[in-house]
Amino acid sequence: METKQRIASLTVTPGKRANLSKRDPGDRLDLADREAGAERLAELVAQLSALHNRLWAESTRSVLIVLQGLDAAGKDGTIRQVFTGLNPQGCRAVSFKQPSSTELAHDYLWRVHAACPARGEIGIFNRSHYEDVVAVRVRGLAPARVLKHRPRQINEFEHMLADEGTTVVKVFLHVSRDKQRERLQERLEDPEKSWKFRVEDLDDRARWNDFMAAYEEVISQTSTSWAPWYVIPADRNWIRNLTVAEVLVHVLEQLDPQFPPPMPGLETIEIT
Repeated sequence: METKQRIASLTVTPGKRANLSKRDPGDRLDLADREAGAERLAELVAQLSALHNRLWAESTRSVLIVLQGLDAAGKDGTIRQVFTGLNPQGCRAVSFKQPSSTELAHDYLWRVHAACPARGEIGIFNRSHYEDVVAVRVRGLAPARVLKHRPRQINEFEHMLADEGTTVVKVFLHVSRDKQRERLQERLEDPEKSWKFRVEDLDDRARWNDFMAAYEEVISQTSTSWAPWYVIPADRNWIRNLTVAEVLVHVLEQLDPQFPPPMPGLETIEIT
């Protein structure tokens, strides 16, 4: 399967259902093996770094990557493996946690808009405004009459970002229930990972079907031509990292950022 074909298979077509239940979290996507995948990922990371350097220099557009997924889907690991080596001046990761009292005093998109990347930057959202649709719905934190408007509001918000020069790339890391159990157990037993374990993770796991139904609905409603969703098989870390990197390199290649022209007269300057 060629890269463009693979990316197309991961894309949720605007106006169509996401069909998460029919997408295999363990899909290998016709990729060869872990060793070849590691070599390919290294190539993609180098390409991503070069494209980001051009985006930073051009400083007229930005890219926002939204990472969503259930607990242990691999959001942190994706950030570590895919964005390593990028210029830290022009790349910022934001992790959205439980809103503060100040944030709760504003609309739910207030803190999100403030964290969007500036021109020239790549911004990474580790969780995002989609928590205010999915998690809020499953945990019953807002009434249905409020929640029903949010997919439309988010589409309009992301459309405005796109109009203003921010390319929005939304990635759902699709993990299976069995793989989540395995990773949560590993997190619990590993001293270097146990700090990440929360008892609330088990409460959310018990609501697996509710979370998946909520994601199915919101992804289907908010995959648009200006901000499409990509559903990435996340049971194998190397597949997850490689395909996320492929999507991002593809998006940046389509943007084709350019270095600004040098100041006139530089050809006559001689450094002594």
